Amino acid sequence: MITAIVFVKADVARIPEVAQQIAALDGVSEVYSVTGTIDLIVMVRVRDTDAVAGVIADHLNKVPGVTETETHIAFRTFSSHDLDAAFSLGL
Repeated sequence: MITAIVFVKADVARIPEVAQQIAALDGVSEVYSVTGTIDLIVMVRVRDTDAVAGVIADHLNKVPGVTETETHIAFRTFSSHDLDAAFSLGL
């Protein structure tokens, strides 16, 4: 499983619509509206790098209102939630 984190800049007047259209794409697990220099953070979880390219290059980048994207591929996942579950005694 490949996880890609995509930073999206969007037309400010269309952010909610852009977010909804992106969230509906196959392979997109979450879309976050954020503050700062980008407008949305998109989590893409797919089987391989070809599928990453399909989701981002073939679909996400073509959503009307998307003006710019920057993609980061995750190598490893570190989560305090996962660690807590691993060491939980079930109490």
